[in-house]
Amino acid sequence: MASSCPVKPGRPISLQSLRSSDLFKNGSSIRVVGRLVSYNIETALAVVGGEGDATLVVNTRYLRDISFLVGRLYQFIGELVIPHNSNLQASLLARVGRNVDGMDLHLYHQSLLLLRQFEDELARSRPS
Repeated sequence: MASSCPVKPGRPISLQSLRSSDLFKNGSSIRVVGRLVSYNIETALAVVGGEGDATLVVNTRYLRDISFLVGRLYQFIGELVIPHNSNLQASLLARVGRNVDGMDLHLYHQSLLLLRQFEDELARSRPS
């Protein structure tokens, strides 16, 4: 039976630019990369951090066969959850997660910038 709500692809975004992005809304399907800062096996909540002080709580309850080690680099794809209470932190309900140790973060961030430039140029070139 086909689902009436297909899974959307996770749009790549850096943790640093997430809050100022148009993707920062409840239900956005995003892809992030960050170092594991902490992980609670009982709650299945991970905290990943980027360069600087940007962090994101990741709910990993749907992930299987993945070992979480603090300090390692992980990529997560899922839906952003922004609570109605503004005092609570936004989180990502992950549907995909993997270890990406060895990824060149500098090159990855450069590719994100180029992707955003391309998307902006494409949007400007489309007829209104």
